[in-house]
Amino acid sequence: MRSLQLFGDRDLRITEIDVPPQPAAGEVQVRVKALALNYLDVWGFRGMAFAKRKMPQAVGVEASGEIAAVGEGVTRFKVGDPVTMYGAETCGHCKACREGRDNLCENVAGIMGFHIDGFARELINRPERLVIPVPKGVTFEQAACAPIGFGTVQHMLFDNAKLEPGESILIHAGGSGIGTAAIKMAKAIGCTVYTTVGDDEKGEKAKALGADYVINYRKERFEGEVRQLTKRKGVDVVFEHVGAETWNGSLLCLKRGGRLVTCGSTSGVSTTMNLMQLFQQQYRIFGSFGCRIENIAQSLDKMAKGMTPVIDSVFPLDEFQKGLERLEGRKVFGKVIVTF
Repeated sequence: MRSLQLFGDRDLRITEIDVPPQPAAGEVQVRVKALALNYLDVWGFRGMAFAKRKMPQAVGVEASGEIAAVGEGVTRFKVGDPVTMYGAETCGHCKACREGRDNLCENVAGIMGFHIDGFARELINRPERLVIPVPKGVTFEQAACAPIGFGTVQHMLFDNAKLEPGESILIHAGGSGIGTAAIKMAKAIGCTVYTTVGDDEKGEKAKALGADYVINYRKERFEGEVRQLTKRKGVDVVFEHVGAETWNGSLLCLKRGGRLVTCGSTSGVSTTMNLMQLFQQQYRIFGSFGCRIENIAQSLDKMAKGMTPVIDSVFPLDEFQKGLERLEGRKVFGKVIVTF
């Protein structure tokens, strides 16, 4: 069967690999239909020193498909059911896993497609507990966006930042996969949304999604614009995933007692900050990584009710390189999908 395998830095190949055996007890076999690309894929493609892995490795951190076979004792699924899958190899028995805090697993083996083999293969066996049913009306392309594109945002906004109806929020990179999802989720509960984009075309698209105020960060200092638009009060929440380039500006955008939630550092992993500003303004900062399995189910429910992900483009597997190029070149508005 086919698999998209990483052999080294910037060396991705479609390769024939062995078909997996029939699923063991408690496992299901999934026929992969769609992959959603993420910056984790780009980082892995470039070669990240902190990712210890054995080459070649199947890539793909986010995917959907349908049940191809079930192992003994499986009760939640039958052949043909559409599903998506949790993107980390968690243990299922530590305190965090038992409490449904899957992304805090004490014995996690790694992130699929980054530390260990991922979803970019035609068939994959997974434990039943790490597979999530897809409701009717949600396509494979949409469902592929649930584990990271939507699940990460659900966890950031509602588990961590505790975003409430009517609050104000600054969403960085409003044209990204998680940025577009954040705009939709915040507007759905009546929040005032400020967002940053890299060009005016993306700005118009962000407004069409519901953003109230759009700031082209290439033309204006976003922190100055937000302070001016809020009459120097600032926003309740900042949705941060850019990293070093925007960190201190993001803090300046917060009102006193405001909350910043971050899940990424695409512009750099290190920064300095004013500690006096932090404690005097009583900011609350939340680090957020991945999501809980429940967040994926919540995301799929939102999709089924009409809050569909923004999909930038769809490429067949043999044109995966075009998708990576769009993502790496920041040409995207929404998610890039690769189909099998």
